[in-house]
Amino acid sequence: MDYLSLLQWPAMIVTIAAAWLVGSSSRYKRNWGFWVFICSNVLWVVWGWYAEAYALIVLQFGLAIMNVRGLHKSEPALPMQENA
Repeated sequence: MDYLSLLQWPAMIVTIAAAWLVGSSSRYKRNWGFWVFICSNVLWVVWGWYAEAYALIVLQFGLAIMNVRGLHKSEPALPMQENA
C-alpha cells in the first residue's frame, strides 16, 4: 500500500480544523488557525508532489503567503507613539 496517497485525508482534516479556528471570535484561536493552515499547506505540498499536482503546490505557496499575512494582521497593533 502506498501510504503517501493517504496523506490527502489528514491534509483535508487539518485544513477544515484551520478554517474552523480562523473563524473564531477569539484572537488566540484565530492565531492558532493560521498556524494550522500553514501545517495544512505543508501536507498538501507533500501530497501534491507525490501526485504530481503542481498547480496544487503553487496554490499552497500562494495560500501560505496569505496565511502569513493573516497572522501578521491578526496580531495587536502597536500603540502609536507621539513625537516628543
